Amino acid sequence: MADKHVPVTILTGFLGSGKTTLLNRILKEDHGLKIAVIENEFGAEGIDNELLLQNPDEQIVEMNNGCICCTVRGDLVRILGDLRERRQAGELSFDRVVIETTGLADPGPVAQTFFIDDDVADYYMLDAVVVLVDAKHGDRQLTEHKEAQEQVAFADRLMLSKVDVATPDEVKSIKARLARLNPRAPIKEVHFGNADIRDVLDLKGFNLNAILDINPEFLSSDEHHHDDAVQSFVFKSNKPFNPSKLEDFLSGIIQVYGQDMLRYKGVLYMKGMDRQTVFQGVHQMMGADQGRRWQPGEKPGSKMVFIGRNLPRDIFLQGLEQCLA
Repeated sequence: MADKHVPVTILTGFLGSGKTTLLNRILKEDHGLKIAVIENEFGAEGIDNELLLQNPDEQIVEMNNGCICCTVRGDLVRILGDLRERRQAGELSFDRVVIETTGLADPGPVAQTFFIDDDVADYYMLDAVVVLVDAKHGDRQLTEHKEAQEQVAFADRLMLSKVDVATPDEVKSIKARLARLNPRAPIKEVHFGNADIRDVLDLKGFNLNAILDINPEFLSSDEHHHDDAVQSFVFKSNKPFNPSKLEDFLSGIIQVYGQDMLRYKGVLYMKGMDRQTVFQGVHQMMGADQGRRWQPGEKPGSKMVFIGRNLPRDIFLQGLEQCLA
């Protein structure tokens, strides 16, 4: 049994956002990290690697820099199990996994694998969903493809590429739109796809105790509003929650709206508890945990972010208000 879980990063992004460039750098650059990269589909846009073409039957290929490249033509759970067995047998060596989901794929089901499948959850730990967005064409892609909006909604970190070829107004506009779609994901500008690999790894975005930062651009976005299907809203209160009321309310809304609740996360102030409660969820799956103690002089309060498709904001906010003690 591994003493600690192998961290996994899900990397996704718009077409032309530089994802392939970044993947190729991971697989070829001498960064000293042992990474298994799983390509969740093997298409024309795939990794430009002759090795894979020489071995059409072999799904797992070792690269010169110690990284491993896998292609999944089938089940992700199976390939993760295969990697685990080969690592435990000492045949393969890797410290972390990056899973690339193609083009417009929804990262939701991939993320859920790490909660649903016990064998996967025992060995691997989902670190974060990282989404690359093209600053020049991102606005159009968001308008044309609702899948692009959903990818943004899932992100723990957004990486804005091609900033050098976009105008300052284009950059400002896409940043404001991204912040509205997902106010909890920091946005980082990257040039020519030369993101530091360490900006992609160990972000702890799925860690329940990770800090809940709300993007300030979200609160001050007076720009023209797009009619995006994916929207986000924040609930804040300095009054404590009644724990059983809150639990009933949350399980109720998850049953009704779970499919459209893409990501949600919060730090909660519960009546009678001297610690924060932290919670987060993906669709119908929600987890909660005890956080740190409220510090002396700190004013306890709750802060929750909901990101989803056409969610009835008023029902959520009024319902939460009614769960306060």
